Amino acid sequence: MSSRLYSMKLNYIIKRLLIAGRWMATTLLCLSAFTFAWQGAFFSNTTAMAAPAANLIASADAGNQVKGKASVDAGRAKNFIEDTKDKVKRTANKNADRVDQATDDNDSFVERKAKRDRDRIEQRADEDADRTKKAVDNTKNAVERTVDSIKDVFSN
Repeated sequence: MSSRLYSMKLNYIIKRLLIAGRWMATTLLCLSAFTFAWQGAFFSNTTAMAAPAANLIASADAGNQVKGKASVDAGRAKNFIEDTKDKVKRTANKNADRVDQATDDNDSFVERKAKRDRDRIEQRADEDADRTKKAVDNTKNAVERTVDSIKDVFSN
């Protein structure tokens, strides 16, 4: 019973950590994109205010910087997600190995349960990582579309 309770607590904690990591990565990506857009729009070139053509060039450059920063942040977020997934899988394997070493007889109920739990945790880690990576890509694409829309407004 305690092994099952431990497994349920572990699954609950891992699920919450993955959700928190996903939210943190998305929030960080959005905040950094907005921060660089804000900084680029207000501090890029103060002399460009007198010449509208120079202002458009400066805003286009800021837009490209935001897009580049969004791509870099998305890559970092994906690396963080992949590292987290690998750590979850390593922990699941370590726990299954501990149960395997603790049981005397081979192929016991507890051992089979630990292996099923390990497989389920690995599968969910893969699924959560894929979902989170898609969310990062969607956020990056939204930032890039927003920058393109802003560029189109100022170019007309």
